[in-house]
Amino acid sequence: MCSSRPLWESPPKPFQTIPHYYTENITMESLCSLHGWGIRESPRRVFDAVLFSNEKDLLTIRWKELYPYVTQFVLLESNSTFTGLPKPLVFKSNKDKFSFVEPRLTYGTIGGRFRKGENPFVEEAYQRVALDQLLRIAGIEEDDLLIMSDVDEIPSAHTINLLRWCDDIPPVLHLQLKNYLYSFEYYVDSKSWRASVHRYRPGKTRYAHYRQSNVVLSDSGWHCSFCFRYISEFVFKMKAYSHSDRVRFSHYLNPRRIQDVICKGTNLFDMLPEEYTFKEIIGKMGPVPRSFSAVHLPSYLLDNAEQYKYLLPGNCVREKQTGFI
Repeated sequence: MCSSRPLWESPPKPFQTIPHYYTENITMESLCSLHGWGIRESPRRVFDAVLFSNEKDLLTIRWKELYPYVTQFVLLESNSTFTGLPKPLVFKSNKDKFSFVEPRLTYGTIGGRFRKGENPFVEEAYQRVALDQLLRIAGIEEDDLLIMSDVDEIPSAHTINLLRWCDDIPPVLHLQLKNYLYSFEYYVDSKSWRASVHRYRPGKTRYAHYRQSNVVLSDSGWHCSFCFRYISEFVFKMKAYSHSDRVRFSHYLNPRRIQDVICKGTNLFDMLPEEYTFKEIIGKMGPVPRSFSAVHLPSYLLDNAEQYKYLLPGNCVREKQTGFI
């Protein structure tokens, strides 16, 4: 738990949760009706926008999941981490691996400001403003759907298809995602809510990663946090992301320790989780229990299980590699 957040701080206002209905072989008109929405004559266009660091595998799984329904994929990459560390342009170096989205891709780069000692969230906000500009270049228009989420927050394809076809959906809708840690073997809870879908309003909609409405759609996808193939990627992420203050001791970055943590399902940062109540804190102390279910995961992941076996139950040992490109 972050020391700046007292245990007695009031929890945020609860979301209004919309029940999510889905099964195969049912008409879209019936699905929209079950949610209390009408059906459109034609689907909205969909824009999927992300800030990219180094999560090549999860980006592939995400884009393959969403490909049937996304009009334009928008990706912004910086030569700086949020914490001001120089980083290579990983996507640019691996662009050939994403040729399947090339006709629908708007790709941009932004130079880091490298302000020493600055709060990492300032750099993150700076990059998100640049993503707003890239979206306009991509041609987003009034009432297009915009997915705002990190690469590792993956909406399910049927969720996005539902929202593009249904009329009268909320203008800003958060997505409740299943939280996983290190792989889909360690299911944590279903409390991920930062991903959101917006009916775009020119001059009003701003790309952000915080709470923007009080409405959340239940069971809408997956959030796989720290789900990397190589130990070196874990080290890089621990140094690079906006919560890097959690790396309190250099031995946290020891590869042997990281591998041990992954296979035990314990906490990389050796800290209590950021929850509000004593009951939740006590409930989440200790390792995350293993899940032996690989049901209702992204279809591309299961279609290519051998290639991505480290993400599936029973494969906690990571491959050896020195870099992350």
